[in-house]
Amino acid sequence: MVTTHHLQFPLTRNLARSLRAGDSVYLNGVIVVTAGLPTHQRILECLDSGKALPINLKGAAMLHIGSYSREYGSKFEVLYMNPTTSTRFNSYMPRFIRAFELCAVGGKGGLDAECARAMTEVGCVYLSFLGGGCTLLSQAIRQVVSVSWNDLIPQYRLVKLSVEELGPATVGIDAHGNNVYEDLQRQARRKLPEIMDALNKARGKTVG
Repeated sequence: MVTTHHLQFPLTRNLARSLRAGDSVYLNGVIVVTAGLPTHQRILECLDSGKALPINLKGAAMLHIGSYSREYGSKFEVLYMNPTTSTRFNSYMPRFIRAFELCAVGGKGGLDAECARAMTEVGCVYLSFLGGGCTLLSQAIRQVVSVSWNDLIPQYRLVKLSVEELGPATVGIDAHGNNVYEDLQRQARRKLPEIMDALNKARGKTVG
């Protein structure tokens, strides 16, 4: 049975740990979004050098969400946003999850086992957003709270957004190591021999 949650971000650690893989969630409050490898590389450089980040990521929700934005005068407006593939950032996320004690990460496609281990240690969840759902997701944008690293192209900047009912998203990996992606892969592997057998029989009939 799927449970739906309307959550206030950033999450408390207890609330993050209470979520279960497969739950449906809607996000309210402040999140951090970025879609760029250069952004992740720069965050890592700050961690390695001890240099302060332009925003506080401690306990934050850091989501792999790209955006189409425009600047006019001193204003920065996010016109629409859409999730990007999180697996591109597998090598960075265990360090980030532990260093910043992130309450949530997310995007699409999941993260690898090392990331999931870090999430279990910290009490962090992975939120899976609908790929291609930019029209629905963008309706949740309420305000750009801050924009950092303006030398990068807009979708690579570190942006804090205020959102209202952003979703639905699915808890793809929970803070206890339960993983929707692994469950689906196991189901697919179990069904594969039956599918292949049916295909082989169909080919035999066609050839005969």
